Amino acid sequence: MKIATWNVNSINARLHAVTKWLKTANPDIVCLQETKTIDEAFPREEIESLGYNLAIHGQKSYNGVAILSKRPFEEVISGLPGDDNDEQARYLEAVIMGDNGPVRVATIYLPNGNPVIHGEAFSQKYLYKLTWMARLKARAQSLLPFEEPLILAGDYNVIPEAKDTHDPIGWEGDAAFRPETHKAFREILNLGFTEAFEMLDGRAEQYTFWDYQGGAWPRNKGIRIDHLVLSPQAADRIRGLTIDRDVREGVKPSDHVPVIGVFDL
Repeated sequence: MKIATWNVNSINARLHAVTKWLKTANPDIVCLQETKTIDEAFPREEIESLGYNLAIHGQKSYNGVAILSKRPFEEVISGLPGDDNDEQARYLEAVIMGDNGPVRVATIYLPNGNPVIHGEAFSQKYLYKLTWMARLKARAQSLLPFEEPLILAGDYNVIPEAKDTHDPIGWEGDAAFRPETHKAFREILNLGFTEAFEMLDGRAEQYTFWDYQGGAWPRNKGIRIDHLVLSPQAADRIRGLTIDRDVREGVKPSDHVPVIGVFDL
C-alpha cells in the first residue's frame, strides 16, 4: 500500500499537477495539506473520477486538509482534539481497512509559527504552534493503545536537524528550527513513534520544500519539513520511502513535493 503526504498549496490552483501525479504515482492513500478551499469548492468530481474516496476538512483561502483513499473510509474525524475554539482546518483523521486489518492515517498541517517574537516575548503565532504540537502529542498518545498501524503524515513545519536544510545558520531563530520546536517534535517521537525518513534513509540534503523566491529550486536551497511519523505497528510494515522531487519541476508546481511510503498493509 502506497501512502503519501503532499502540501499542494491550493488544490484548485494545482489541480493539473495533482491529477497528473495521481495517475503517474498511483498512491492508495494521499494526505493533502493547504488545500485552501471550502469543502463545497473542492474539485471532488475530478478526484473521484480517478477512483478515490474523499474526506475533506476545508477552510476559505487558508489551511485545509484532505485524505484521498482508493478504499472506503470506516471512520473520519475532523479537527484536532483539545481546543473546541480552534477553527483552523489543520487536522483530519481516518480509519481505512487494509488487507491485514484497519489502518489509521492523519493528515497534518502544523502551524508555521512565524514571527516567533513579539516585543520581548513569544508571539501568539508561535505559542499557537507549540500548543498545537502539544495537542498533537496528546492525540497521538491516545491512539497508541489501539495498536493499529498509524501514520501521522503531513507538513509539520519542522526542520528536524541541520542536515535537513541548505543553510542551518540562516534558519536559526525560525519557528521551524527553534529548540522549543525540536523539543516538541521529539516529545511526539519519544512516545514510541518513528520518523520514516530517518528510519529508511537519513541522508543530508533530501528536501521536500523549495521556496518560490531567490531561485531556491534550481539552486537546491531547500528544507525537509514534510514527514511520515509512524506508530510501532506502521514502522514494522514500511518497506520503502521516496521523496518525489521531480514534481517540483512541473508547470506552476507546489513549493512542496510528495513523500511516499510503501507499506505491507
